[in-house]
Amino acid sequence: MDGHFVPNITIGPEIVRALRPHSKLPFDVHLMISPADPYLAAFADAGSDILTVHAEAGAHLHRTVQHIKALGKKAGVALNPGTPAQAVQPLLGELDLVLVMTVNPGFGGQSFIAGQLDKIAELRRKIDATGRTIDLEVDGGINDHTARRAVDAGADVDAANRYGVTPLSLACLNGSVSVVATL
Repeated sequence: MDGHFVPNITIGPEIVRALRPHSKLPFDVHLMISPADPYLAAFADAGSDILTVHAEAGAHLHRTVQHIKALGKKAGVALNPGTPAQAVQPLLGELDLVLVMTVNPGFGGQSFIAGQLDKIAELRRKIDATGRTIDLEVDGGINDHTARRAVDAGADVDAANRYGVTPLSLACLNGSVSVVATL
């Protein structure tokens, strides 16, 4: 979070670099910043495994995804609640992750926007039609109840920043959990 794309400011690449030696888990770094491109190399060099940028944060999303891939990292695109699923359609051949924001980004503790379940289902169909393995992640308002609804709609990764990971949410995801740093 950069204080521009979203009102809050959080950690940068130096914190990722400091954390990296302490975990072998993949670092899925969600960049709520605009523009993201000038910071991609720094986050990649710091040890991020997956770099997720917002479709709304720059004018040349395809170029940004190519840049992430050129850095040797997995590429993800996040969609705000008001952004349609079609925004990632031209990129599905290159993406490793699509993130549906189930709250408006920038603040913890918001309620899950149930209207995003249709978007999740639509994206699941589009992803499955590619025949590629692309994670479908949700972020925002995740708890045991909303995790189940998101998984039933087609999500396979839940970012549970505020509520934490509980036995029920693990069961909803069949034990598949991604460690997510929201930046």
